[in-house]
Amino acid sequence: MESDSKHSQVNQLKVVDIGISTHNEPIAYLREDSYICRAEGFSANSRILVKTPNCKVIATLNVVDCHVLPKYHIGLSKIALQQLQVLPGDLVSLQHPAVVKSISAVRKKMFKHKLTKDDLNNIISDICEHRYSDIEVACFLSVCAGNHLNKDEIIGLTMAMVNVGERLTWSAQKPVFDKHCIGGLPGNRTSPLVVSIVSAAGHIMPKTSSRAITSPAGTADTMDTLTHVDLSLRDMQQVVQDTNACLAWGAAVNLSPADDLLIRIEKALDLDSEGQLIASVLSKKIAAGSKHILIDIPVGPTAKVRSQAQANRLIHLFTDVGDACGVHIRCVVTDGSKPIGHGIGPVEEARDVLTVLQCNETAPQDLRQRALLLSAHLLDMAENCGIEQGLEKAELLLDTGKAYQQFKRILIAQGGIKTLSYARFSCVQVAKYSGLISAVDNRRLARLAKLAGAPLSPGAGLRLHANTGDRIYAGQPLFTLLSDSQGELDYALGYYADNADIFSVKRE
Repeated sequence: MESDSKHSQVNQLKVVDIGISTHNEPIAYLREDSYICRAEGFSANSRILVKTPNCKVIATLNVVDCHVLPKYHIGLSKIALQQLQVLPGDLVSLQHPAVVKSISAVRKKMFKHKLTKDDLNNIISDICEHRYSDIEVACFLSVCAGNHLNKDEIIGLTMAMVNVGERLTWSAQKPVFDKHCIGGLPGNRTSPLVVSIVSAAGHIMPKTSSRAITSPAGTADTMDTLTHVDLSLRDMQQVVQDTNACLAWGAAVNLSPADDLLIRIEKALDLDSEGQLIASVLSKKIAAGSKHILIDIPVGPTAKVRSQAQANRLIHLFTDVGDACGVHIRCVVTDGSKPIGHGIGPVEEARDVLTVLQCNETAPQDLRQRALLLSAHLLDMAENCGIEQGLEKAELLLDTGKAYQQFKRILIAQGGIKTLSYARFSCVQVAKYSGLISAVDNRRLARLAKLAGAPLSPGAGLRLHANTGDRIYAGQPLFTLLSDSQGELDYALGYYADNADIFSVKRE
């Protein structure tokens, strides 16, 4: 015991705030001449256990030049400081972490072996406990991509992701509804509209959403321009109690926290695999207490889902996984051939949402019609009224202003109504030729908006002035590019100069 005590004292280092954000991966920095590195055999990229009397974290080691840190000090990234709950000058000790046994299951999957329910529970638990490095998380996501998870594995992954986070329960006897869009359509911001319409009809709809993964805006990004979305569990429950609904950021309430860790790596890899997609969507809905879920699957040549055959496969998987997890799923295949609405980017999509709710004559009719159709399906699920009658009821709630009043109640309950900002820089791009727009490339249009700064800069993105099926004339505006910095605007314009065929025009 005495030797262990002496070893612990020798092994202690003073903390330095190295001033580096490493997202959610804790990073530690040691001098290249560190006696601890030599004694313990640590080297660059080693996984090390950093401990205080009350906290511990597994960090990835970076080795720095001697002038960067004083002797007997350790640098910690922002997330490492936060997780250890330490301040500069505090003492920490280092040691080798225990072997992460679930990594062997990831290796097993590399050789095309099936993952068991226990394998998936252990992997997700270790990821949530930050025992995996970013490289190891990326490895897990990669071996599961390309439809390499079967139905049983997707079920196991979904429930593993539910089990590691908080779960909401609702005391009301009424059923709880939710919806999700598979994505791939810029500007398709139907959730705020659907939630407002369905909850105005008296149904419970606690909507939690992610921020953008590969798109210029997620529902949480758009709602963050209108109100507060980082609600606590208690706040979220109160909002739903007061209004029947909410439009919150899922990560803030710790529902399926593993999903938020996985999404960060998926975003870096630009990866959105089938099994992970289904587990991601359903784990959050189940954790939020939803029992009846509508899935919108847009199908189009440049959407996420490219064919009816792919959509059919997703429908079967969603319904089968939902049944196994105790939730009712209805899937709706919609047109994914072109962008929706006029605005792309958080603020611009919020403007579209408001114009639809206000029944403004400038409102994008395609966004309005999609929201009404999805609302009709949810009303049919809730009331067994049929799609046609559900559509009539949804239109009435929207046209009489009841949906807009409900939306404002939700905003106020979530902390108040924000004023939308405007981008600092803009540039109008015009058509070079007269003709008919035969197609718009959703993926490249989304990339254009992201290069302009969306969603990190909420006001960035673009506003469409023409879309697929429109007849245009040379010199007529196609879209306005919006950015909060001249550099990003120029960068996006450079991309468009090389990709002007984002808009395919049949010349006249």
